Order: sequence, then C-alpha cells, then structure tokens
Amino acid sequence: MAVGLADPTPRPAWADLRIRALSAVVLAPLVLAAIWLGGVVFLVLLGIVSFGLAYEWAGLCRAGRWRRESLVLGIGAVAVWAVALGWLRSDPLAGRANVIGLALVIWGSDIGAYLAGRLIGGPLLAPRISPGKTWAGAAGGVATAALIAAGAATLLTPTPNLPAALVVGAALSVCGQIGDLAESVAKRRAGVKDSGRLIPGHGGLLDRLDAVMAAVPAATLLSLVLGRGVVLWQ
Repeated sequence: MAVGLADPTPRPAWADLRIRALSAVVLAPLVLAAIWLGGVVFLVLLGIVSFGLAYEWAGLCRAGRWRRESLVLGIGAVAVWAVALGWLRSDPLAGRANVIGLALVIWGSDIGAYLAGRLIGGPLLAPRISPGKTWAGAAGGVATAALIAAGAATLLTPTPNLPAALVVGAALSVCGQIGDLAESVAKRRAGVKDSGRLIPGHGGLLDRLDAVMAAVPAATLLSLVLGRGVVLWQ
C-alpha cells in the first residue's frame, strides 16, 4: 500500500475540486446501484471494501509501528461496521431506504463541510488534529446533512416527519465528522497524509469512508431502537 508523507506546501483552496468531483461521478452510481440491488451484489461489494479497509489500517499500523493491539482493534472496528451495515441493508422493508438515505446524508455532510470550509473559512475546528477543518465547515456539513435527511424523508417515505429527519441527519453528520477526526488522528500518528491512493482526490478507502464507519453504527443503533421495517427518516 502506498502512503505519502504530509506535504507542508499549501495548495490553492480549490486545487483538488475537479479530481474529487470526477471520482465521485464515477463511484457514486456504482455504490448506489449496489445498495439498490442489495443481496449478493451488495454483500460482495461490502466484502471487498471491508478487506480494503482492513488492509489500509494494517498499513497505518506498520507506518506508525504501533502495537499489535492497535491492529486488532482497527480490524475489529471494520468488522463491526461491515456487520452493522449488512444488517441495516438486510431489512426487507426499510433497508434500501435507510442505507441509500444514510449514504446521501454522509456524502452531503462531506460536500457541505468542504464547500463551507473553503468559502467561509474562519477558526479551525481542531488545528492539532486536522489543520484543514474549520468550524464553518463543520456547521455547513451538519446543515447540509439535515436538509438532505429531510429530502430523503420526503422522497422515501409516505408520511415524512421532517423535524425528526432534520435531527437524525444532523446527528449522523456529527458522528461522521467525529469519525473523520479520529482517522486524522490515526494518520497523524502514523506520519502519513492519506491512508492510501486508491481513489483520486480522496486518498484511500479509509479517507473516503471514515465518516461512514462512524455513522453506520449510530444508524444501526437507531434502527434497533425504532424496530425493523421503520425508515430512519420518517
């Protein structure tokens, strides 16, 4: 696995926008199609992605010369994420709506944070952990996720509860951003800029899915509380 050391040279604020957008245009339809189809197609993709996540985490452990317990803990977290996501999608009534809505909410949170952070700037959220993240970006991510959750409730459920959808979307965005910061801590400790170079403009799978890995267990717990067959956004 190829990882690069952090580059101290500042880049223009929008330097990576084009390549990030192109990567999203290619990958997003594939992911959404697999979620929509479910069954074997979704499980195969989930298995491939889980293997890639575990492989990248092992690379971070090697780069940081961490103890074996860190390797086991990280791979265990990947396993929990995979089981939770598989269980969430397996609901015959609400699985498709829940996972598609979750993907849209987290993607929206990432995009909203990116745009708000670049356009507004301002105080840094956690300068010692991730010097590129701002409070404005975090707020933009939460707001965008909440609005997308409300949109998902309107489109995917016959009787949407918009206030509840706004709260759920905002909460999942916060979980996702915590996951993003946690991965930033791991990369800083390992002395690398990205977890890998698989996805142009995004780095590795961990770089792209850190927020999803934190949001999926939260969404699964919410689904357990609400019960099977209940859409998280209604």
